[in-house]
Amino acid sequence: MALVRIRPATPGDAGAITSVYMESAEHHAQLDPENCYLPDQAAVERRYRQGRQHPESELPAVTLVAETDGEIVGFLDAQIQLPFDPMLRPIAYCFVADVGVAAARRSEGIGANLMRAVEGWAREHGADGVFLMYNSGNGRVAGFYERLGYGVVSVGMTKRL
Repeated sequence: MALVRIRPATPGDAGAITSVYMESAEHHAQLDPENCYLPDQAAVERRYRQGRQHPESELPAVTLVAETDGEIVGFLDAQIQLPFDPMLRPIAYCFVADVGVAAARRSEGIGANLMRAVEGWAREHGADGVFLMYNSGNGRVAGFYERLGYGVVSVGMTKRL
């Protein structure tokens, strides 16, 4: 197995990130076509090239890439957030919005390396935990997160109107 290097993304990584992103989008569109679809590839690439992949906020955000032999094989988008509900303790957390690994490189530990790296980044930026969501029909990713020590703390529900 080749060495995986995790580093912050640069605008020049936009094309490679977009390739992995589109593979992930295709998977999600097949898994949940009611909510997911294939976005315009050029728009996704522009978003990463211009650094607009995170919601506007004064809180820190990061896109990490996983690189093997000079090739980007995965990425992760995350941002530090605070709860907006006054019932919840005002504890900073790291929200992981997207994790993608090239289809041909899955099950090689790349996703786990990305998650460990973002956990370190989150600690450095004052977060007390990491929060993420995944599609309930994606049993493979559920097991992946559980193996990394993540557990269910809430259940999201949706209803089409």
